[in-house]
Amino acid sequence: DRGRRVHKRERVELGRSFQQAVSAHSWDLAESYIQRADTQRLNDGLCIALDSVWFLSTQEELSGATRLIEKIIRAGANDYTRATLRTSFLASCVSACRSRTMSLADTVTVMAQRLRDRLQECNGDEELKAEAAAKVQRFTEWALRCIGSHSRGKATQGAEYNKIIQNSMHESRLQLMAFKHFLGLAGGNLSGKDYTEAFDAACFPLTLFSSAIDPGWATGIAASAMQGLLGLLLEGGADNVNQCFLEAARFGSTELVRILLQIAQRNSVELDVDLALGFASHYCKLGTMECLVHEGSATSFLGPLMRAAERGSLEVVEWFVTRGCKDMELCLALTAAASSSRIDAAAYLLDHVPAHVLDTLSGEILKAAGERSAGSLKGIAFLLHADFLGNPDETYRVADAIATAAEEEGVTLELRDFLAEEWSLAAFAAGRQIGARHHVNFMRALKRGSSPLSLQDLPLQLQATVAYLPLYKECVSCAGVLLSQRLRGQLVEAVSRLK
Repeated sequence: DRGRRVHKRERVELGRSFQQAVSAHSWDLAESYIQRADTQRLNDGLCIALDSVWFLSTQEELSGATRLIEKIIRAGANDYTRATLRTSFLASCVSACRSRTMSLADTVTVMAQRLRDRLQECNGDEELKAEAAAKVQRFTEWALRCIGSHSRGKATQGAEYNKIIQNSMHESRLQLMAFKHFLGLAGGNLSGKDYTEAFDAACFPLTLFSSAIDPGWATGIAASAMQGLLGLLLEGGADNVNQCFLEAARFGSTELVRILLQIAQRNSVELDVDLALGFASHYCKLGTMECLVHEGSATSFLGPLMRAAERGSLEVVEWFVTRGCKDMELCLALTAAASSSRIDAAAYLLDHVPAHVLDTLSGEILKAAGERSAGSLKGIAFLLHADFLGNPDETYRVADAIATAAEEEGVTLELRDFLAEEWSLAAFAAGRQIGARHHVNFMRALKRGSSPLSLQDLPLQLQATVAYLPLYKECVSCAGVLLSQRLRGQLVEAVSRLK
């Protein structure tokens, strides 16, 4: 047992010494440890050596790193898959940290919070989600320790600590040359599945880092290594570009969306930009939506606009409308908002649907909203109270026509009953009857009531107030400019009695 413990300590010390040598770019020293390593340590060493390529800055360092990788492979390292996945994740973290708004100190916190938010939006067992969050956080902490290790290693050579992860186009080319050299050494040992998983591993951190990355980062020097990495993985056989693209859009990772658009264009890969626009709009990622429209040429506004109207996502609805929607798209969105009783969205859209479209399709709008409603007709009531046709006679006429329509005309029973009871000509007549009965009952109370407080002793104005205050309150509570026919009938009857 004591011998095994000593041997384990030696292996740990060997790994630590190798890591320190690589971080300091002491290639000869690192090579001297190879002959002392078993297969497991060699595979660990391959990962460490490959990770170092994202910190190369000179041709001499490139030669040293590639020579070290070659010697480790010749000595027996063969876990190319782990090395590729790990370094792809690390490269993404390094690229994200090259954004001027990202610091090593707050990166773990930012990423952990983003991951928690992301998992909250997913279905599944809470315990499994917690395990996934912990695993990703450990990977992130490892990546940042690795960045810190290389930073300290190069700082011993005289570089300024806060300049370590800054990058130039020349350095990015060197780093990509080293990674490409490794892929050449791996050859057929990496499958299409390996490349696909590595592509996902590279995209994942950028998805979580998105809120802390500079706008425009994707087109700058800092992202050049990331663009090259993803391009190499795509050439190797990664087939999940569109999947990663949709995920990036869903979580508002605008800069990753921009990178993937560029890569897809260069490699003739088809991306579903319209579906991505739907994902981005669903989660109210306005910056990503802007990118998809202007750089991805997304043009399908109808579906996302209608879903935003159904959810009452006014900010998204306004975004689509201000960027130009067709008249029918606006009309359908208004119908969706009304059917879901999203009053704010319906009010906004009503101001933007042309009058001639409303005149032509008024009946269809009310019917469709009634058919799609989930039991509440508040949205339809809003349209009628708002005099959505801009002409009270026409608004009342359309409501009455639907209320009296034959059953085969596609009007739901709930909508027909609602309009018949509140907005039809029959409802107006019923309202007058209600008003007449109320007047008779009030006069009986006035003349025959046994209350100690005699209503007849009150001034006429107070008598009228007592009689019609409930009706007044009901009328005032109706938002909009039109009363329902039932209330209108009661009000007309009240006025006629008060003359």
